[in-house]
Amino acid sequence: MIELPVLETKVEQKIKKPDWLRVKLPTGPEFAKVSKIVNDNKLHTICQSGSCPNMGECWGEGTATFMILGNVCTRSCTFCAVATGKPTEYDTDEPRRVAEAIKLMSVKHAVITSVNRDELKDRGAEIWYETVSQIKHLSPNTTIETLIPDVKGNWDALIRMISAGQEVVSHNMETVKRMYRIVRPQARYERSLEQIKRIKDFGKRTKSGIMLGVGETKDEVLEIMDDLAANGLDVLTLGQYLQPTKLHLEITEFIHPDIFAMYKEEGLKRGFNYVESGPLVRSSYHAERHI
Repeated sequence: MIELPVLETKVEQKIKKPDWLRVKLPTGPEFAKVSKIVNDNKLHTICQSGSCPNMGECWGEGTATFMILGNVCTRSCTFCAVATGKPTEYDTDEPRRVAEAIKLMSVKHAVITSVNRDELKDRGAEIWYETVSQIKHLSPNTTIETLIPDVKGNWDALIRMISAGQEVVSHNMETVKRMYRIVRPQARYERSLEQIKRIKDFGKRTKSGIMLGVGETKDEVLEIMDDLAANGLDVLTLGQYLQPTKLHLEITEFIHPDIFAMYKEEGLKRGFNYVESGPLVRSSYHAERHI
């Protein structure tokens, strides 16, 4: 009798996570300190809500990326671990608590991000403005980076978001143009590029991030680099996409560190002031280095 080959199931065919994606476990006194400050002040962090692989390292070094305007997003991006739905939280006292937490942590460079709040007329701009203002008031020597959402073309809201004195304003492209409908179905590639250009024209240091391993090609990565350079980007980050759950977008490839190194060289050739490129790189990872 001839034996037929056993076909692999879809699960068995999945690519194995490589050794270079191992991360530190969250331990140590600094991790416990940051965790206590976040919990005591009833704050959210993208480290937790976004299932960031670097949380152990960053919190262990006494840093965290605070997420304002709640932890429920109005968008349904297929890569993101943050909960999607109808937000109920709008806390006008949140800016004060974030500022006090940053002061307690003696943060030298603070990174603030938020969920999308498309249901708000100002996209949450007033909370953004108050948060940065109060951090500057309580910790005048702290530099601030704000990773802001897509304002859907509400440019008045954008100006309010970025006019409180932060040194760096980041808006992530996330992926190449062809993948936008799959990865960011409620966003628009050209609109995000325009948002970055308007931030640059306002006089801020601009930053954006791309994740790799979702089906993009090398030529497409180089194309988005060209587009970002043409729209005034200063700082670029590139990292490996990691699937948060089985319900999220699947990984198509684990990108080797040598390829990330190549992309860093390509970015620097295009005139970016700083490029952070590696498998575990995220938007706020080592954010203080380019200040």
